[in-house]
Amino acid sequence: MLRRAVRQGRTRADLLLTGGISALLMIYLSYALPALLPGDFVTAMHASSEDVVLSAEQLAELQTYYSRNAGFGQYLLRLARLDWGYSHAFMAPVSELFFNALPWTLFLLVTANVIAASAGFIAGVEAASRRNSRLEKGLVAFSTMLDGIPEICTGVLLLAVFSLQLGWFPSSGAETAYADLPLHRWLLDVAHHSFLPLLSLLIAYFPGNFLLTRTSMVMIIRQPHIRTAQAKGLSAARIRYVHAARCCLLPLVTRFGMRLAFMVTGALVVERIHSYPGVGTLLFNAIRLRDLPLIQSVVLFSSLLVLAAMICLEFVYAWLDPRVKGGR
Repeated sequence: MLRRAVRQGRTRADLLLTGGISALLMIYLSYALPALLPGDFVTAMHASSEDVVLSAEQLAELQTYYSRNAGFGQYLLRLARLDWGYSHAFMAPVSELFFNALPWTLFLLVTANVIAASAGFIAGVEAASRRNSRLEKGLVAFSTMLDGIPEICTGVLLLAVFSLQLGWFPSSGAETAYADLPLHRWLLDVAHHSFLPLLSLLIAYFPGNFLLTRTSMVMIIRQPHIRTAQAKGLSAARIRYVHAARCCLLPLVTRFGMRLAFMVTGALVVERIHSYPGVGTLLFNAIRLRDLPLIQSVVLFSSLLVLAAMICLEFVYAWLDPRVKGGR
């Protein structure tokens, strides 16, 4: 018992140590990589403008001013003071911009992942329990077809048909601007605006979850413990969901964790197509305008959020599979 507790303590310590090293690496990369982008803020903002004419000296002075980048030590001290910097393009604190955009991205991605994972899990379990049936063959063929369609194609098609042609859904935004609505109507308004981007992500996420669950389930239902449960006379539903389906959760949770790693980039395409005000759109605009402080902060804190989620998933693994908890 003592040996097992020591082993578990070492596993958790190794996990935290790895997380700390990863966090330091992310901090350094968020500082160094954005500075390597070609161009600068002044050129992006004023070079193509016909209304603003700058002399060569003025342009050089502005480029020198906005291209200043403090050393890595000062960058660390600024982060320690919770000073995320100030956006040149939006003329607002970076923390304010980030936390205004983060809830929209989390709402979109968490909702899409939870619905797609739940629907894919149930459909995969039911399809695997009906091997070689029309239901299974139809779902496999349909999911394989959907899995090969990129998000950009799905997003553009949904936008063109249901927004631009039929006018059923808004073409941009996450809520009606300047509308003072009561809570229940505001929730309906948010759901109305987010339907198309959410559907685009669901179509992209569902096939992988379904195919993964079905493949895992097909292998699990052949295991001896499933035949033992059948010999005991347990109901088919209990065998499927209590004895077999739980074993499929581990690869599904792993896939969910990998999706978190694409929290920003995974929704960037969909957010841009539907002009959705999330972190992906914020990062896109920051890169387009070469807003260095904004790029650094968005990349850093998005990466740290993903790292924290991945560490939490390790404890979920231990709950789902005791072998992980025991370090075996």
